[in-house]
Amino acid sequence: MTQKISKATFARLPVYLNYLKSLPETGNPYISATGIAAALGMGEVQVRKDLASVSGAGKPKVGYVVRDLMAELEDFLGYNDVDDAVIVGAGKLGRALLDYEGFHNYGLNIVAAFDEDPSVVGETENGKQIFHMSRFEDLCGRLNIRMGIITVPAFAAQQVCDRMIANGILAILNFAPAHLEAPKEILIQDENMATALALLSGHLKKKLKTAENKETV
Repeated sequence: MTQKISKATFARLPVYLNYLKSLPETGNPYISATGIAAALGMGEVQVRKDLASVSGAGKPKVGYVVRDLMAELEDFLGYNDVDDAVIVGAGKLGRALLDYEGFHNYGLNIVAAFDEDPSVVGETENGKQIFHMSRFEDLCGRLNIRMGIITVPAFAAQQVCDRMIANGILAILNFAPAHLEAPKEILIQDENMATALALLSGHLKKKLKTAENKETV
């Protein structure tokens, strides 16, 4: 039973899937929303609603069959349909993403990276290719690329975004600390590491302050 879900719910589904994958294969074949919520420190009602949005197989007092729920989550998230993607920006982050083999588990195959700097053109240690940007249009057209990853400095991000869209890319994962302007039909997911680190730092300070207050009581 699938339905349109919110971005917040969609973002939580991989968390549930990763947890299910971490369970021992010889363990209980069933799991409940209550059990997942307790393990992840989340609200039971929220977990129950999230799972109900992608699966109708849960049974009262029994829960879900772990293997079946994993399959439903993978299917809903599109992990069974591998998408080809390219990276623009072959610096340290771009190279790390290019060589990371774990993306296949999430239905993503990064075929190559591109950069304006001729000195970085070539093959990585894992055998992935880095091409000069002059090859971008040709490769995207021949391979029918529909997903792009931006790992360039902020000042170049919009130009790269425009070039991706002009060459048929419909979904963009943006690691540049810049707001990108794009048509409504283009999907853009911003991964702002500075913001993420600020949130983590703020959360850590609160935790430490709470711990200090407990010690002084």
